[in-house]
Amino acid sequence: MQSLGNVYNPTHIVTGLSIWSLWFIALYGGQGVGCSVAPPPLRDGPWTWLNLALGLLSLLTAGLLLGLARLFQQAARRPHCSERERFVASVSAAGHLIGAIAVVFIALPIMALPPCA
Repeated sequence: MQSLGNVYNPTHIVTGLSIWSLWFIALYGGQGVGCSVAPPPLRDGPWTWLNLALGLLSLLTAGLLLGLARLFQQAARRPHCSERERFVASVSAAGHLIGAIAVVFIALPIMALPPCA
C-alpha cells in the first residue's frame, strides 16, 4: 500500500473535490455565522470584513488546488512511471483543477454582492 505522500496513491483522485467540498461548507457556514454574530452594514456593499475574509479563504483554497493540480500533472509526465501511475496522477490533476475552477466560479459573487443581504 502506498503512503498518502506518494503522488501515485489512488486516494488523491478524490482529494481535489474533497478539498472543494470542505471549502464550500466553510464558505457558507462562515457567511452564516458572520451574518448572525456581527452582520456588516448593508451600506458598505460587498466591501466588508466578511467578504474580505471569505475572499481570502477562497483565494488560498484556489491556490492550493492549482498547486496540487500542477504537482500531479508533473508527476504524470515523469518518464519512469507506469501507465497506472500516469492514469492516477492525471485524473488527480484533473480533479484538483476542476475543484479550483469551482472555487473561483462560486466565489465570484463575493466580489459583487453584500454578504448578508
